[in-house]
Amino acid sequence: MNDVYKHVLLYKKKFPGGVTWWRLKKHSEIVAQHLNPGEKVMYAFAGQKNDKFYDLTSTCVVALTNKRIMIGQKRVVWGYFFSTITPDLYNDMQVYQGLIWGKITIDTVKEEVVISNLAKDSLREIETQITEFMMKEKKKYSKKEIEE
Repeated sequence: MNDVYKHVLLYKKKFPGGVTWWRLKKHSEIVAQHLNPGEKVMYAFAGQKNDKFYDLTSTCVVALTNKRIMIGQKRVVWGYFFSTITPDLYNDMQVYQGLIWGKITIDTVKEEVVISNLAKDSLREIETQITEFMMKEKKKYSKKEIEE
């Protein structure tokens, strides 16, 4: 069992209310394949990578490492989708809590990434984990720009 999948299982046990049952182990393997040397998973969760609450088949695994945010999604037959968000491309994040589920929109320089159908109880923890990491890492980037 890889480290990403262990983190996702902890998330699922803590917040069972989301729509995240579809091929979690396979999605976690995609993220684990793309870990760079020295990169460690700090937090991971699962959700639907789409903006529609009724689309329940776009499950993905989102992992926060010590260097970036990684999003892995294994396709059913062959291939996979993989996205990464580095701190220098991160702009901000929006949290939406609905009647049943919630969603998080991560705004980057190039696009918006929407993770939906998350358990309502998990939204604060996910937001805190991502925001704390990005604020800490963004300070490092601003120091590098001042030195140059």
